[in-house]
Amino acid sequence: MAVGAHRSIGITGATTQMVDHFIATNTDWIFGHFNYEFAVNDDPATLSDQSSFEPAFLFVPETVITLAGNELIIGSVNSPSADIFLQITNAKVAEPSIPKAIELTPRINRQQYITIINNLLNHIKRGDCYEINFCQEFFTQQTLVDVMHVYQKLVAISPNPFACYYRLHNQHLLCASPERYLKKTGNTLISQPIKGTLSRSLPAKLNDTAEQTELYNSKKDRAENVMVVDLVRNDMSKICERGSVKVDELFGIYTFPQLYQMISTVSGVLKENTTLGQILQATFPMGSMTGAPKKRVMELIQQYETGQRGIYSGTVGYITPNRNFDFNVVIRSLVYNADTQYLSYHVGSGITSNSVAEHEYEECKVKAAAIVAALSAKQ
Repeated sequence: MAVGAHRSIGITGATTQMVDHFIATNTDWIFGHFNYEFAVNDDPATLSDQSSFEPAFLFVPETVITLAGNELIIGSVNSPSADIFLQITNAKVAEPSIPKAIELTPRINRQQYITIINNLLNHIKRGDCYEINFCQEFFTQQTLVDVMHVYQKLVAISPNPFACYYRLHNQHLLCASPERYLKKTGNTLISQPIKGTLSRSLPAKLNDTAEQTELYNSKKDRAENVMVVDLVRNDMSKICERGSVKVDELFGIYTFPQLYQMISTVSGVLKENTTLGQILQATFPMGSMTGAPKKRVMELIQQYETGQRGIYSGTVGYITPNRNFDFNVVIRSLVYNADTQYLSYHVGSGITSNSVAEHEYEECKVKAAAIVAALSAKQ
């Protein structure tokens, strides 16, 4: 957990050189984010979305709190660790406001969504692309949100390994992501793309084995997954030693509270002195949120989606003092602008030649279930 900003930089243009300069001149922990559009468009004037998150932002935090096993480690620039620990132990939990249900409106309706998916299937049939991740937005305006209460509900309903609460000025990200974008340890780089989803029956665990097998054997989900794995391998080969990129796990089936996900792991050995900026240039936006071939798919995303993705399908993460890092994929997330009282979430799915538009719409509903529950009036 990082608290406060000791030094920071907002990156308003798509310049990875600014990223590398900031990292080179700061030897502490660094946290921050990159919007999806950070790598999409070189014109800063077009890089905006309703949430108002900057295209990229990095900061050195005042305080870093880490949990290593049963040990709590507190590091701070301005305050003694003992004082911070007392503040934590003496803190009172604020009473949440009386909850009310918050309903969000789809930016496009069900029939419009189905029409777009069928258009994208025609692009696939013509050979324009093999797979495309199409996303839709749900939103509401002029809505007051008890941000921490909703975030606590969200992660209680849907605990995930790459969840985060992230605030920049009055913009809030409430993220319950299950997906890792990239992790660097020493000279080893790994990516764990998710492609393949199946709703989990309730009560949980009664049908786990059968449903896990169903997802593992799904031709449609395997096709999605293997295409993204090939894309990730190609991206990583640009920055990794020749012959070092390999698939450590293909079609791994992982169980989450509401659903099952098919996750693969790709690793490689980074070329010496490769910078984060160079890694971003080679791999961002991540393959699971774009498709193949990436350049053409990103053009189609810009053509068919109804607005900027912003921080959604971007990444939030941290860089350690020894220059290892870990970044997530921002999915299963709410975004709230407290200044404009604009609340939204995006949800998407991978479209391949085997896709059925109506089924993709239902998959989006499954992925959004935890968010919808977190916005309900139920405590």
